[in-house]
Amino acid sequence: MNLGVYVQVPFCQTKCTYCNFHTGVVSSARFAPYADTVCREIREHRSLYAAAGLHSATLAAAATVDTIYIGGGTPSLLDAELLRRMLDAIRVSFTCRLAEVTLEADPETVAPAKAVAWRSAGIDRVSFGVQSFVDKELAASGRMHRREDIYRAVPTLRDAGIQNISFDLIAGLPHQTAESWRQSLSELVQLEPQHVSIYLLEIDEGSRLGREALRGGKRYSAANVPSEDVMADFYERARAELRAAGYEHYEISNWAKPGFASRHNLKYWRREPYLGFGAGAHSFSGSERWANAHDSAQYVAALEAGRLPVNQREEVSAEQALDEELFLGLRQLAGVDLSHIERQYGVSLSSRIAPLAKRGLLQQEGSVVRLAPDRLSVSNEAFVELLH
Repeated sequence: MNLGVYVQVPFCQTKCTYCNFHTGVVSSARFAPYADTVCREIREHRSLYAAAGLHSATLAAAATVDTIYIGGGTPSLLDAELLRRMLDAIRVSFTCRLAEVTLEADPETVAPAKAVAWRSAGIDRVSFGVQSFVDKELAASGRMHRREDIYRAVPTLRDAGIQNISFDLIAGLPHQTAESWRQSLSELVQLEPQHVSIYLLEIDEGSRLGREALRGGKRYSAANVPSEDVMADFYERARAELRAAGYEHYEISNWAKPGFASRHNLKYWRREPYLGFGAGAHSFSGSERWANAHDSAQYVAALEAGRLPVNQREEVSAEQALDEELFLGLRQLAGVDLSHIERQYGVSLSSRIAPLAKRGLLQQEGSVVRLAPDRLSVSNEAFVELLH
């Protein structure tokens, strides 16, 4: 059985206005002690799992790690030696046959020597938080990089031997217009990343921008956020542009050149097992989910005391597993095999599927069910009704 490993680095240079993640801006002096603690959690994971009563020690022992994803936060802020140290801890502690090792990075953090060191450490894929190619939008969102940093970073990575590059764009940033969105898409296509993620801006209480927009304020350029309808139009424009450029749309928010779909992220959507290390990291064994404490200081203190810093844990019931099969499976454009799921869970789903297909939210071909192509930008409508 293959296993994915996720490493969380919850540190950033600054907090973006739209960010609703548990990340923080801290002194770089905390980076090395944090990385050392992550290495300790990785090396001691079997005994820590056993002491915490988790049933996953045998899973970790029997599985082969084939993907690693170092995310955050901005893990590219760390010295390359710290990244190498964590990757080496994984190689020593698990049976590894690595097919993909991803590092999340911000463009302004890339330098030639650092890129060479990343490749030497085993990193072969970099996921960039590009978000936009328009400096006005980047500045309004609190991003540290500018358009020129993207153009500098990409050839730097390729010269270092890292050819698998992913770009994130956000549809709905403050000041974004139809014209500026076309510009970002056009420049992205010109740089030819192997993988693209397009996210719609989330407006919720979890971010400074979201809170300001919900109360009708003007700080953080909240009054200049495009409407939901405009964001949906941006998404459809991205679908058309990326399809024309040869990208395969394989998940609601993700496109890839043939052969470059994210192997690690596919584990999440396929409900395959993964283990998370670091503050706020999540894990899934197939029947159990758990998550570490978000606060990095609490995380470090717990491990120094010899305890696994778990603050969330649940056994996944058969009913939850079925809902996840449908929700996560339908996020993939290949859809789900209804007959397989019905056999696996001993249920009939026709009464749940038929009304949504009749309304045009879902499409069914034989036993395969997919989201309707023209409803991808409003997929939550289908998910809410399907899982009700």
